[in-house]
Amino acid sequence: MKLLAGRWQVGTLLRRYQRFLADVRLQGGEIITAHCPNTGAMTNCWAPGDQVYLSESNDPKRRTRFTLEIVCHQGHRIGIHSRRANDLVADALNQGRLEGFEGHSDVVREHRFLDSRVDFKLMYPQGNAMLIEVKSVTYLKSKGLGLFPDAPSARGLKHLSALISAKAQGLQAALVFCVQHSGIHRVAPALDIDPAYGARLAEAQAQGVLIKAFKVGFRLPYAAISKPLPVCLDQGGLL
Repeated sequence: MKLLAGRWQVGTLLRRYQRFLADVRLQGGEIITAHCPNTGAMTNCWAPGDQVYLSESNDPKRRTRFTLEIVCHQGHRIGIHSRRANDLVADALNQGRLEGFEGHSDVVREHRFLDSRVDFKLMYPQGNAMLIEVKSVTYLKSKGLGLFPDAPSARGLKHLSALISAKAQGLQAALVFCVQHSGIHRVAPALDIDPAYGARLAEAQAQGVLIKAFKVGFRLPYAAISKPLPVCLDQGGLL
């Protein structure tokens, strides 16, 4: 499992505001402002009074000393740090244990492709390559169904277009949904929130882009990719 952070604090969430800030009461009673590293709406992910886990930094240049990492909401653990998804996928790739993505000889992060930057490029001994884009999923709609995105995502559309272009150029391409919510058991596009993303996702699948979802298991302060989950392009039928 991957160590998420070396120093942890536990507290109670008071409020989230200006998207990237959250006020938290630490166990000792001190109220601090933490960085909230999530650009989405965080729908159904938090409420005032939820227990939270924060990582602590000693960097004097940081505006906030603490980073919000995990929210315990309605009996579930939710990893709201979006970039942790990339770290966890990288850890699984480097250890050769991401199902369906074995056999590569090298893992390159933040690979430039056309006018985009994709999260990973896998190189294989035969000389072929695969581009991978990772999306963190935390929006639990109902009955174990996780949706992405939780807000309209022009950036997500751009990344899907890059994967479609990669396939057209003869590369392998994949979209990986990294599910950082213990209550999510299957994943689908949020058609009511961003229908354009749902349509582009269906196009990508039709063009041969591999679409996979994997669940994260938390054992704080550690986390790891634990198992694959089904993906449903129409919130009904499974891929």
